[in-house]
Amino acid sequence: MPNGGKLDGRNVLVLTTNYGTEQDELRRPVAVLRENGARVTVAARKDAPVRTLVSDRRPGADVTPDTTLARTTADGYDAVIVPGGTLNADALRADADARRLVAAFAEAGKPVAAICHGPWLLVDSGLAKGRELTSYPSLRPDLENAGGTWRDREVVVDTSGGHPLITSRRPRDLDAFAAAIVRALDGGNPA
Repeated sequence: MPNGGKLDGRNVLVLTTNYGTEQDELRRPVAVLRENGARVTVAARKDAPVRTLVSDRRPGADVTPDTTLARTTADGYDAVIVPGGTLNADALRADADARRLVAAFAEAGKPVAAICHGPWLLVDSGLAKGRELTSYPSLRPDLENAGGTWRDREVVVDTSGGHPLITSRRPRDLDAFAAAIVRALDGGNPA
């Protein structure tokens, strides 16, 4: 961890399953946050390696989680990130611990960030209703049916619901996504 990073003292939680997470959507935001001095904790469903995928089909790098979703609370963390990957996101949305965690971050007024298929968890946690957000385009009907307003932009930041909601569409939007998270944690406007 670099000394004197703008995010020194900030703690970020990343939620994932153990299979099917989009490699870059997990690894790149973690790397950017750590480069800026944040402490990042990866929480997976099981205490076993996270087997990532590239483009939902090719094997990616394994990532060692720090803890499990069941053992984690929002206490002590400043933001939560939900990476995509179709298989990962579909399993996370049905996971009671993942829903509990994003709801706790939102209730505490802390930033909630999700990319690609990750916003499915926002639908099943009730966090999409009344919010402006984006996602992988195929999720648009799900987000709109959940009461959200879908936008086709690389990053959408909605601060209207009591907590910053940061969403992006796909891996090529990762630079904008990570930058918005850094701005939110640095005390600035994440938009």
